[in-house]
Amino acid sequence: MENDHHRRTIRSFVRREGRITRGQQRALDELWPKYGIAVDDDTGLDRLFGRSALRTLEIGFGNGEALAEMAAQQPEQDFIGIEVHRPGVGHLLQVLEQRGIENVRIYNADAVQVVQGLPDHCLDRVLLFFPDPWHKKRHHKRRIVQPAFIQLLAKKLNAGGMLHLATDWQDYAEHMLAVMQASDQFRNCAGTGQYASKPDYRPVTKFEQRGRRLGHAVWDLLFKRLPDDRVE
Repeated sequence: MENDHHRRTIRSFVRREGRITRGQQRALDELWPKYGIAVDDDTGLDRLFGRSALRTLEIGFGNGEALAEMAAQQPEQDFIGIEVHRPGVGHLLQVLEQRGIENVRIYNADAVQVVQGLPDHCLDRVLLFFPDPWHKKRHHKRRIVQPAFIQLLAKKLNAGGMLHLATDWQDYAEHMLAVMQASDQFRNCAGTGQYASKPDYRPVTKFEQRGRRLGHAVWDLLFKRLPDDRVE
């Protein structure tokens, strides 16, 4: 019989909860019913948002500042965020309430589990900004950008939809580029083997600003989902 160690799914994150402030806990208690989505919720995205619109999914939104800013700047679109760490979820809920942002819904769960449960062809854009690089070679298997996950994202994106990755680790940027270039379901918008310029819609986060002050570069990758009849 296979033991528990081999049955465990490899996680791309470590659940370090950190301290939840009173304000974040209040937001989780009071605002989750409005903005939160349970993993097993089958209500349907149109009903959850109360409309049909272009939809962006951000995987691992951190403290949610960038997600809130994008949603505020593009109120005609809907935004879905995934984050496993509750303090970050609580912070985003506070920001949504303070700014009166209505076009965001949130999952507090593992990204792979959430994405697997989404309907096929329901997304127009997927964002994955500064995921954990797992820089030690023995941990590379934990990186979320892997061929199987990219194939899963391709199923959820509409034809012509965009997958936008960003990292400040060169080794991970090279890994991302190699994985994406190997997929026949996407085309590199910057040209084969090239990184993209930062699109205007991606906010520069405090994390990124701090990295720039330390001399860290940032690599953006923009890939377009090909129609199934044009998969290369």
